[in-house]
Amino acid sequence: MNYCILRALSQKPAALLAATLLTSALLTAQPALAAGEEDGGAPRGPAVTVLKVAKYCFNNNVEVSGIVLAREETSVRPERLGAKVTDIMADAGDTVTAGQVLARISPPEGGSISVQAPVAGLISQSTAQIGGMVGAKGEALFNIVVRSEYDLVGMVPVKDIAKLQVGQQARIKIIGAGEVDARVRRIAPTIEPNSQLGQVFIGITPARRFLINSSGRALIKTGQSCGIAVPLTAILYGSAGTVVQVVRRARIETRRVEVGLMAAGQVEIKEGLQEGDTVVARAGALLREGDPVRPVMAAAAK
Repeated sequence: MNYCILRALSQKPAALLAATLLTSALLTAQPALAAGEEDGGAPRGPAVTVLKVAKYCFNNNVEVSGIVLAREETSVRPERLGAKVTDIMADAGDTVTAGQVLARISPPEGGSISVQAPVAGLISQSTAQIGGMVGAKGEALFNIVVRSEYDLVGMVPVKDIAKLQVGQQARIKIIGAGEVDARVRRIAPTIEPNSQLGQVFIGITPARRFLINSSGRALIKTGQSCGIAVPLTAILYGSAGTVVQVVRRARIETRRVEVGLMAAGQVEIKEGLQEGDTVVARAGALLREGDPVRPVMAAAAK
């Protein structure tokens, strides 16, 4: 009996030693976690909002600054010399029809003569005054913008002239009048040699009153370019060039890109990215190449 107890006691240290060695072996066999990684193998890092690079279409626009001018203007001058204005039926700013009586004058020999509008349109200027003298050689009694049609006349760099065609749609913003629709009506066939600018006439579509010589700016739609794009916030500009921060395998990759057109907060990417790439929605200097991150899609972050 004493022999059995001694044998049992002698086996306990051996069992403890074996268990200790097994535990040590298991710990040694388990691979060490890489720096910045959690137990699941995913990199540990800050959560960043990301989005997928997607297709986007940009309008190719040519911008033109100019002034508003009457497309055609006609002057009304009574032929009777020495006649006096006796009645005035229209004034500057009025829209008139062809044949409408604008004023009446009295010639030196007496009587009354009606002064009529030769065309329909808008009276842009009037010098008519009761008792005032009129004549064929004097200042025009009325100036009429024919059919109330106006053009924005501006100068375009020679590099953009080739993009323009008669009939192209435009949108004009005129100081004091808001935005109006328009179309390219005429393109000058020559270029000013010193400035290398060409003249373009953009017809304003709505027939309404505009202030002649007022300033305006037109955007002429010359075509459309479709490709891929990212938000402007996803782009970093620096001494190293233009870059975008891509998330690949939960780590930051810095990609140099070539950008193109810009519209509505989107920037065309001509080179450096592919559709479907995951990029940081708001790129920043705090994120560096190789940094671990936890990407959160923009839709899920809202």
